[in-house]
This record gives sequence, structure tokens and C-alpha cells, in this order.
Amino acid sequence: MRKIIIAAVATLGAVSLAACSQETQDSAEALATSVASDAGDIADDAGAAMNEAAGDASAAADDAGDAAKEAGADVAKTVEDTAADAQKAAEDAQRELDAETN
Repeated sequence: MRKIIIAAVATLGAVSLAACSQETQDSAEALATSVASDAGDIADDAGAAMNEAAGDASAAADDAGDAAKEAGADVAKTVEDTAADAQKAAEDAQRELDAETN
């Protein structure tokens, strides 16, 4: 009888240990799944942030290109105006010289 009680207690202990071990495995599995999901979400957020930053950089480059084109056009207009003014001044000076010599 004593052997039966000892065997029953040993079996009960083994079953309790197995149940505890299963709960631990389940908890560990749930934790691993949660961590993997969180890591995936973080990676997705990082990818989205990188895409947004790339889009912002591209837009800034486009804006800088447009500003450079506008500045170039302004410089060209200024050069044309200055050349026209210089031409007019040269013609005026020539007329004055012609008027004095005649």
C-alpha cells in the first residue's frame, strides 16, 4: 500500500510539473509571438518613416532645383537689361561725339 501511495504522489507531482511546464511553454510562446509582432510593427514604422523622409528629401531637391532655375532666369534677365542699358549708353555717347564733331 505504501508503494501505491508513493507512486500516486510521484505521479501527481509529475503531472503537476508537466502542467506547470506546459503553462510556462504557453507563456513563453505567447511572449515570443508578441515580441515578434512588436518587432514587425517597429520595422514597418521605420520603413514608413524612411519612405516619408525620402519623399521629403525629394520634394526639397525639387524645390531647390526650381529655385535655381528661377534664380538663373533672374540673372539672365538682369544681364540682358544691363547689356541693353550699356548698348543705349554707348549709342548716346556716340551721338554726342558725332554732334560735337559736326
